Amino acid sequence: MRPITPRPSVATPSLDRRSFLRRSAFAVAAAAAGPTLLSACGSDSAAGAGSGSGSGSRGITFLSYLPLETLSLAPELLAVAGGHFTKHGLDVKLQPVKGSPQAMQTLLAGSGLVTRVGQIDLVTAVGKTEQPMVNVGSLTRASTVRILYSKKNPLNRPEDLAGKTMGVPSEGGTSDKLVSLVMSNSGLDAASVKRQVVGLTPGTFNLVQQGRIAGYVVSLDTANIVVSQNSDAAIFDPGEYVNADTQVYVSTRDNVKNKAADLKAFLAGINDAVAAMVADESLDETLKVLRGAYSFATLNDDDIAKASLRQSRDAWTGGRPGDPFLVTDEKGWSTGYDELVKAGMVPSGLDPKVWLDNSLLSA
Repeated sequence: MRPITPRPSVATPSLDRRSFLRRSAFAVAAAAAGPTLLSACGSDSAAGAGSGSGSGSRGITFLSYLPLETLSLAPELLAVAGGHFTKHGLDVKLQPVKGSPQAMQTLLAGSGLVTRVGQIDLVTAVGKTEQPMVNVGSLTRASTVRILYSKKNPLNRPEDLAGKTMGVPSEGGTSDKLVSLVMSNSGLDAASVKRQVVGLTPGTFNLVQQGRIAGYVVSLDTANIVVSQNSDAAIFDPGEYVNADTQVYVSTRDNVKNKAADLKAFLAGINDAVAAMVADESLDETLKVLRGAYSFATLNDDDIAKASLRQSRDAWTGGRPGDPFLVTDEKGWSTGYDELVKAGMVPSGLDPKVWLDNSLLSA
């Protein structure tokens, strides 16, 4: 196994109390049963959550490969709810799509300005097919996904995945490739792990308990809520075996050239949202602002929300909160590319630095 570089662990209408509690309870029940509920109080629908900033703001679309009802999208959600995008002159619509491949396809089709996907997805796309996309900012410096499994059938190390079926949210997406990298970096055959497309919700853990899948790849907050609700649930951290599992903001080269002002404003809004959450040690103000606009299971539970945001905060800062946010480290970026080359996912001999651009970030 190749040595792995050490990574850090990691104006909306108000609701009366009765109405809020009723909606929160429904959200928790929905999460336990299957799909979670996102209530964006200032939006017509969850599929179009926006800042509601009114006239004078430039409208753009952010394409999310994740459903909106997850704290993995905390930077985007807070940038909307906390007015950080509005401050920079943007009215941002958060548009969910199904998986990272569709997010990139939709971006290339011109139906959105920017998306966020894994380095794994971006590098494999531009390295194999030379799609005109570029990383304009890195949100995380460590993995923010987990593999859930049952203690009755433990997954303590990569060898335990061999011959098993793993649940992933989309075929060929980040989670799918991540499982392959965990195996490849451990000198194991990635093809020995079968994949099955499943939902990202807490309710999917029933499939694990029934033995239909060995585990499934989820966000931090989903992992935390499942462990809190199921005594037999446990977590495998793929970030201990993979360097390339970082999250990056991606746009097209045409957008970088022709819509640089909008991209700079978007990244500035994200930067401000991340900075606000890092500065908010207790996270009380962060949760107050988010809950003023949204309602879903993991957000409404103080313990789950704070644990998830603290883990995400560690990933955003990489254990170095004094460093500038969103800046892509060129050495780490190249290390991730080398990892993907070894796994046979991209050709060797390419220059990964041409696929990143830090110039749109605030000084």
